[in-house]
Amino acid sequence: MTQRILVTGHRGYIGAVLVPMLEERGYQVAGVDADFFRGCDLVPDPVASDTIEVVAADVRDLTVDHLRGFDAVLHLAALSNDPLGKLDAALTDEINHRASVEAGRLAKEAGVRRFVFSSSCSLYGASTSDVPLGEEAAFNPVTAYGRSKVDAEHGLAELADGDFTPVYLRNATAYGLSPRLRGDLVVQDLVASALFTGKIEILSDGTPWRPLVHVEDIARAFVAVLEAPAAAVHNRAFNVGRSEENFTIAQVAEMVREGIPGSEIHYAPGGGPDARSYRVNFDTLPRVVPGFRPEWTVRKGITQLAEAYQAYGLGLEDLRGERFTRLARLQRLLDSSEVDASLRWAGEPLATVGA
Repeated sequence: MTQRILVTGHRGYIGAVLVPMLEERGYQVAGVDADFFRGCDLVPDPVASDTIEVVAADVRDLTVDHLRGFDAVLHLAALSNDPLGKLDAALTDEINHRASVEAGRLAKEAGVRRFVFSSSCSLYGASTSDVPLGEEAAFNPVTAYGRSKVDAEHGLAELADGDFTPVYLRNATAYGLSPRLRGDLVVQDLVASALFTGKIEILSDGTPWRPLVHVEDIARAFVAVLEAPAAAVHNRAFNVGRSEENFTIAQVAEMVREGIPGSEIHYAPGGGPDARSYRVNFDTLPRVVPGFRPEWTVRKGITQLAEAYQAYGLGLEDLRGERFTRLARLQRLLDSSEVDASLRWAGEPLATVGA
């Protein structure tokens, strides 16, 4: 029997890559997405609504009935980065933490057996360790976004039992091409800066460490833990990335300089160290789930992005404008009163928004 999978945030940066991957493997996919970024696409209709069932509900308003009949929930929906977390810390907690735990509770009540949560290495926050952090490392989040992921993991873990398997994928900082592209990620922005201005602009002192992972490899991790035996992944957290792909921002900038001839690195005046600095060990997931093998490197991703920016005729104003920058888009929707202060669509039924 074909498995039915619900993907929350199915029209987002990761979801637009993951949904086709699931469909190619024969899953019947449904999606939930407020779709704040509709029209902000690299290609038209990146997750075609006529190929999957759409559950017309804000993720905060899901009910048991919405979740009945699914074999698994892949939970991506969130305010998706640190700048969005700064927009409203209380909303970040409501959406990323409380709504995630409630979605897990409802899924369990509805008989869903597996719940894969899109967590983040941001929960490690600031680390002075010389040893890359494994999944057992202490949490030290320095942002509302990072704290929300810690709290969601804790809440979901309390639901785990013999009938309900939560799994937590702690994704490294994402990069790479998606049909619903984001320009507000460090590799994407450095490539855009180099390609369109000749200058690779670094706002910090370049010393912060970041683990990096391609969006396609994140999607592969979701598929891998979805298909793994429950006993192997039950109530476990996995760092998602490659251990050799931890770099300082300065090292990433140097790779961009090498990948885009004629570009030069420039440090912004007064740029200091970023509190968010951590290196991560990613060896556990490929060992526990042999079906997962990340395929991308940052160097390959830089080339992919540069070629795509040129092929799609993008410019710096595109990559840094509201079309591909999450905070700018939401701020514009707030300023125009298209969404209200609680980040809900104003005067428009969600069935229309999500379809």
